Formats: sequence, structure tokens, C-alpha cells
Amino acid sequence: MFFLRRKFITAALIASISATIFTGCGEQPKQQAQAPKQQVKVMKVVQRDTPLSSEYAGQLVGTDEVKVQSKISGNVVEKHVVGGQYVEAGQLLFKIDDRQYQSQVMAARASLAQADVNYQNAKIDLQRNEMLLKENAIAEQTVTTQAALVKAYEAACAAAAAQVQLALENLADTEIYAPMSGQLGVDDVAVGAFVGAGTTTLVTIGSIDPIFARFTISENEYLKFMTVQSMQANHNPIHVTITLSDGREYPYEGQIVETDRELANNTGSLIMKAIFPNQGGILMPGMFARVKLSGETIPNALLVPQRAVQQLLGKSFVMCVGEDGKSVAKTIELGQQVGSYYVVNGGVTANDTIVVEGLTNLREGVDLAATEVSAGDMGFTLSNVTTPYQTDIIAGATSNNPNAPANLNQ
Repeated sequence: MFFLRRKFITAALIASISATIFTGCGEQPKQQAQAPKQQVKVMKVVQRDTPLSSEYAGQLVGTDEVKVQSKISGNVVEKHVVGGQYVEAGQLLFKIDDRQYQSQVMAARASLAQADVNYQNAKIDLQRNEMLLKENAIAEQTVTTQAALVKAYEAACAAAAAQVQLALENLADTEIYAPMSGQLGVDDVAVGAFVGAGTTTLVTIGSIDPIFARFTISENEYLKFMTVQSMQANHNPIHVTITLSDGREYPYEGQIVETDRELANNTGSLIMKAIFPNQGGILMPGMFARVKLSGETIPNALLVPQRAVQQLLGKSFVMCVGEDGKSVAKTIELGQQVGSYYVVNGGVTANDTIVVEGLTNLREGVDLAATEVSAGDMGFTLSNVTTPYQTDIIAGATSNNPNAPANLNQ
């Protein structure tokens, strides 16, 4: 009995050891399931010749603007125009009460007539005295005195004639004419209003074709502008355009014609004026507009979308797709902003593929399930403003070849 129990225990122990051995030599337990790849959208770094532009806040002003004022004082008795009307140079605008000025003319003429009578009588007396002097009938001093009196009366005549001329000019100034062709403002005075000489503005008149766009630039921007202008004087001149407040780009280019002689002391900015044609009268003085200067081009510039750029501790970086399909962070040096892009001065190459969507919680070293998209798919553009006059979307410009044509919706 003891022998049988011992044999049974020995068999059980052998079975247990065998089970352990076979388990150790068999398949390992299944590994934990791998984490799913992160879904992202990617595109190649764009490389192409890139035109640069700078925009400034500006305001439209008339090329010539005059405040029409009267040279004489009086009440307005006639008005031949209405506010907002277009007038030609020399057109009659206002009439001022001229009664007192007519009286001044008559008084001046009477004074001139009196002075002329005195002058003529003095001349006759001088001639008679000269004859008597030849006969030694009077003293020479008498003749000399009479000659001086003649000159005094002659001067009085000249002064009286000047008063007549002045009175006539004042009378003529009672009629106010347009000094230039242009459009009147609505600040015109009413009939019956009293105007002071040189103080009251009867109406404002200005020329709106052509028209100025006035804007300010900083000192550094001015230096850059002058450098670019001198470099491209014979190749690609600076182009000046304006975008109106409703987002439309004005279809005609302008030209910079005026630059202030000094920087403003309080702001360090420089005032500049560009002139634009305005035959249709679309532009009006006082309108606000964005003035854009363009013409400088960076050859073979590297561009990355703004939305792909992340900032951390004062540095800029993008997430790229590594050779092993994992995310790789690359620090980049940003240049000028161009539309939806940044010009990159270093950190990536045209061969890099960057993540443009799916960056939330994306860390370096994560397996990526990348879907390549084009700039057109993402709505990226080189233009700061998309308008009916200018659409510059780089659809599908993902080629590494700088000479490969980009689809610019042409």
C-alpha cells in the first residue's frame, strides 16, 4: 500500500515537471497590442521664386485741395453752385454785396480827379513862372518852389490812381470764381451769410483725378525700400497697389511721387504719397486703403504654411515625417510672411515633408499615418488678400523642382 501511494506521488510530480518544461519551451504570451498610428495631413516644403510685398495703412487725399475764401468782407447775395458739384476753373461761384465797393470806386475816382486838377494847375503856374524868370520878372526861388509843388501834385495823382485801382480790384473781388477745376465740398456757405476777408471759407474745392494715397513707413522699411528700388530700377520696378475697405483691390497701379524730407520726431516714420488714376471717380478723398508695395523677389525661396509652424520658448519649429515614418521636430528660422506662408531661412530643405494638420498633441517620435495634400486642398495662398482682381493660390505646388510650374489659377 505504501509502495502504491509513493508511486502515485512520483507520477504526479513527473507530470507537473513535464507540464512546466513544455510550457517553458512553448510559445511566449502574446505581446501587448501596438498603439494606432496618428492620422495627419502633410505636404512638401514649397520651393519657388517668391515675390515679397509690404502693406501699410493709408488714406486717400486729393492731389490739389483749396479752401476758397473771399478777399473782401460782406454778405453773400448770390450763389451759383451747390455743394458736391463739379466745376471748371474760372467758373463763377458766389457774389458778395458790392454796393459799398462801388461807392469806394466812385470816391477814389473823385479823389483822383481832384488831384489831377491840382496837378494841372501847378504845371500851368510853373510854365508861367518859367517865362517870367526869363524876363527877370520873378526870383529864381519862386520857380524852384513851384517845380517842387508840381512834383508833389504829380505824386498825389499817382496815389489817387492807386486808390482807384484798389477800389476796382475790391469791386471785382465781390465775384468769387473757381481757382481750379474740381469737385466742391458740401461745406459751402448759404446766401445771406457774412464772410470775413481771408477768414471765412466759402467752399472747399479739390481735384480727385488723379488722387493721392498717403501712408507712412518706418526708417528700416524706407532703407529697405530704397535698396530694392535701386537694385531693381532697370528690371522689376516697385509696384504700388491699394486695397479698399471692402477687400477689393483697385485695378490700377500707382506710382510713388512724393516722400517727406525728414522722419517724424515722435514716431520715427516717414510720410510718402503714391498717385493713382481715378477717371471713374471710384476713389474719394478721406477713404482708407491698404497700400501694398511689391516687386522684390526671392529666388528659390523655401516656404512653409503658417499653420504648420509652432512656437516654444522663443523658437519656431515644424513637425516633419522622418524616414522611419515617425514625427521629427525641426527648428526653423522664419523670414517674411507671404500670404499663408512663411519664408524659411534655415532648418528645412525642399525634400522635407511637414505636418500641416493633426498637430494637436503630436509629439516627436510618434508613428504617423500621413495623407499628402496640396496647397490648393488646404486653401493656402501667396496673396495676403484674395480679391476678384487677384487670386494667387498655389494649388499642388509640392514639387522639389524650383522650375516646376505652380498652378496659380491662371
